[in-house]
Amino acid sequence: MVIPSFLWNFTKKSMTGGLIGLTISDRYASVASVQGLSMHPTFNPGTTTFLGSLTGDHVLVEKFCLEKYKFSHGDVILFRSPTNHKEKHIKRIIALPGDRIRIPQSYDALKIPEGHCWVEGDNSASSLDSRSFGPIPLSLVQGRVTHIIWPPQRVGEVKRRIPQGRLSS
Repeated sequence: MVIPSFLWNFTKKSMTGGLIGLTISDRYASVASVQGLSMHPTFNPGTTTFLGSLTGDHVLVEKFCLEKYKFSHGDVILFRSPTNHKEKHIKRIIALPGDRIRIPQSYDALKIPEGHCWVEGDNSASSLDSRSFGPIPLSLVQGRVTHIIWPPQRVGEVKRRIPQGRLSS
C-alpha cells in the first residue's frame, strides 16, 4: 500500500504545482522565446550555435499592464498577429491611441484610432509590423517584455526606446 499512497501524493502535488504555475503564467508573467532578426540588436544579436542556427533570446513578459492597457511609447510588447492569431510577435510601441505618426517612405501622417497602437521592429529591414498590417488592437497584446532572462551573458532589463521624429503634433 505504500506505492499507491506515494503515487496519490505525487499526483496531488504535481497537479497543485501545475495549477499554480498556470495561474502565474496566465495572470502575472510568462516567458517567451524571441526568434528572428526583426528586433535586432535589442534581441538575438547574431549569436549562432555550432549547427549554424540563430539562438533566440528568452524574455520575461509581465502582464500587469493588461489590466487597464497601461503602455508607454517605446515599450516592447508581445502580441498576437492581427492576420494569424496563432502567431505571436514581439515589437516596440511607436504610437498610442490618439497619436499622429509619420509613415516611413511617405509624406502621410496617420492618427492612431482609440483602442489601437502602432508597433515596429527595431530592424525595419526585416520586420513584419504595423507598416505591413496597420495599427494593432490593444486587445491582441499579451504583455510587456521587461527583461532578457536567457542566455546568461545577456540577462538584463529591456530598455524603453523611442525613435525620434516619428510622432507629429
